[in-house]
This record gives sequence, C-alpha cells and structure tokens, in this order.
Amino acid sequence: MPIVVNIDVMMARRKMSLTELSEKVGITIANLSVLKTGKAKAIRFSTLEAICQVLDCQPGDILEFVAE
Repeated sequence: MPIVVNIDVMMARRKMSLTELSEKVGITIANLSVLKTGKAKAIRFSTLEAICQVLDCQPGDILEFVAE
C-alpha cells in the first residue's frame, strides 16, 4: 500500500506507549494497532486530529505517501 502510517515513530519520539496513546485518544488498543500496522483502510478526521493533538504533530508526520 502506498500510504505508510508512522504512528510508531511519533510514539517513540514522544516516549509514549500504545496503551497511553489509546487512553488519551479514546480509541481501543486493537483499533490503534490496526492503524499502526497499516491494515486500516480509512481513518476518521476526528481520530487523526485527536492523535495529532496527543502526539503534538501534524498529519504529515503520521501519514506518508510512498510511490510504488
């Protein structure tokens, strides 16, 4: 898939666990894992906004387009 999700990179920079991010964003660890592994087919803007607020980053820090 040409869209790469870099949540794990931003979490590492912020020294935040998946559990902590899940609690602060308000979504399940399972859903965050699906997103983190790139298996998600979509993400709501409200979820993306919440993740960006918690990780203090921009959407482009999390989502990356890689041409195949």
